[in-house]
Amino acid sequence: MRSMLRLPLDAFMASSTRPRLVENTFRLSLTGTPGTGKTTVAALLAKAGFGIISIEELAESAGALGEVDPVDDARPVDLDALFDSLTESWKSAPASPMIIDGHLSHHLPADAVVVLRCSPEILRGRLSERGYSSSKIEGNVEWELLGGAWNEREGEAPWAEFDTTDASGESVVAAIQAWVADGFKPTDPEAVLDWIARMDE
Repeated sequence: MRSMLRLPLDAFMASSTRPRLVENTFRLSLTGTPGTGKTTVAALLAKAGFGIISIEELAESAGALGEVDPVDDARPVDLDALFDSLTESWKSAPASPMIIDGHLSHHLPADAVVVLRCSPEILRGRLSERGYSSSKIEGNVEWELLGGAWNEREGEAPWAEFDTTDASGESVVAAIQAWVADGFKPTDPEAVLDWIARMDE
């Protein structure tokens, strides 16, 4: 059986004008509000043959990862320092297709971005199961409600979003692989999920 990973690598030669993709490898940021399924999807992509690295691992290697914040129990990432440390080295293609996992990964100079989305109500339940504080839950739910990573989009890299509310991890991964196989087309979704509009329906 032909690996699904081979199809995008072959397709890039014919369908993409981005220099790095012509070299058959790429860096793809996997972002989304905490609780949208990034860790699950990244693990499945790893099984499919993609390399995976977290934004925390990149930040630690670059000396851009701070000490644990007692307020939210997270280690802050100095995005400016991390971006600067990657700019030169990332001008060259990676040895193999690479996924950068993390809710801040869309800030990095990747070749494409996948945004995972989830219904705010379902997201609230997922974050509650993680033991997040009420304020941390509501902060993340509000961020997702308002569009999440889309509010911070910069540059011209292709972006796509996938709704994980009722979808299995396997179906989301299959959709991502299909998008990659088509040379990251479309480069923008026809419409971005609008949870507020759905609540008004």
